[in-house]
Amino acid sequence: MTFVLGASLMLPAAASAATSAATTVGEIQSSVSFRSLPSTSSTVNRYLKKGEQVVILEQVNSYWYRVQDVNGAIGYISTDDKYVEIVSGGNEGATSGNATIVASVSFRTGPSTDAARIRYLSKGETVTITGQPNSYWYAITASDGTKGYVSTDSQYISANAGGSDPSGGSGSAQGNATIVASVSFRTGPSTDAARIRYLSKGETVTITGQPNSYWYAIKANDGTTGYVSTDSKYITVNGGGSAPGGNPPGGSNPGSGDHAALVERVIAAGMKYWGTPYEFGSDRDTTTTFDCSDFVRTAFREGASLILPSDSRQQGDYVRNRGNVKTDWHQLQRGDLMFFMDYHGTKASDYAGINKATARITHVGIYLGDGQILQTYSTESGGVRTNVISGHWDYRFLFGGSVL
Repeated sequence: MTFVLGASLMLPAAASAATSAATTVGEIQSSVSFRSLPSTSSTVNRYLKKGEQVVILEQVNSYWYRVQDVNGAIGYISTDDKYVEIVSGGNEGATSGNATIVASVSFRTGPSTDAARIRYLSKGETVTITGQPNSYWYAITASDGTKGYVSTDSQYISANAGGSDPSGGSGSAQGNATIVASVSFRTGPSTDAARIRYLSKGETVTITGQPNSYWYAIKANDGTTGYVSTDSKYITVNGGGSAPGGNPPGGSNPGSGDHAALVERVIAAGMKYWGTPYEFGSDRDTTTTFDCSDFVRTAFREGASLILPSDSRQQGDYVRNRGNVKTDWHQLQRGDLMFFMDYHGTKASDYAGINKATARITHVGIYLGDGQILQTYSTESGGVRTNVISGHWDYRFLFGGSVL
């Protein structure tokens, strides 16, 4: 990512005041959804256009920035650099950081030990924690402006006293949420995860993320990170605001049989493998690499306890047998499977004359809504990731539908 000086961003008064100290300005590279929450299922406030500039207030997790537009409106946009490029202030303040490396540790391109190593961070280096996608990884910015991921293990990294909180809050002493009734504080977003301890009524905590509709990722007053139920009988967001990446406070969680909740669990299960390398014919008994159908199968097995067939053509037959197949992807719902034929080129004319009703399925992915797909399709693409359905993906689409 190239850093150049921004020129013409006209900011409202509140944002202008903020720019006096290490403000990060981004320029929109391609039209992108400006959303009410860091989720593709949240409301689109409007579409930001190419050339617009925004103030990046924080990086909520590896997928979303919280930003302020030129009108002063605050919302969320994708962190993908095909949509936004940092044009000013991207590495300001990084030398002071909010955390210190305690022992040499791998600095990786994604939140996975399978992700490529950028380099080793050295003992004594200071870094800025910008997010925490799960309990095992911090998203950080190094002193040279490089962004990546590092283990949250305290043997490798220590948050500096008085440093800024990764969630963008004012520190865990004040927190951004209060425990309403005693609740389990766990090592992972699951009732099967180990209990760290019970949080007590009246404790304040800082919500740093929300991996799905049932769990908040939080930091307790003592700096311990873990997970707690989003149920409003246990926790309430201070000030009536929305929790990072989640539902409005006081909102009820869907029941376990609710289709929408099941879809979100599947997508959350898939998202946790972001960046996992691609391998054609990957081992169905491991999660170290995936091909397209193995990835889809894993997401539904872990998120919905549903065992799908092991290859894309059989998965296509599974959807067909359920009926209600859609050949226009715009009619698909979040969580539906999408099936594609072979790549023939980048132009619509490259696919002219092909009978899609009889074309062979060669690829599958999970529809996220808003014209995006969660998938893995090549080593070069970087493994598991999201893509916009345009160009050849649009031309190659055969049909889609739900398996739930």
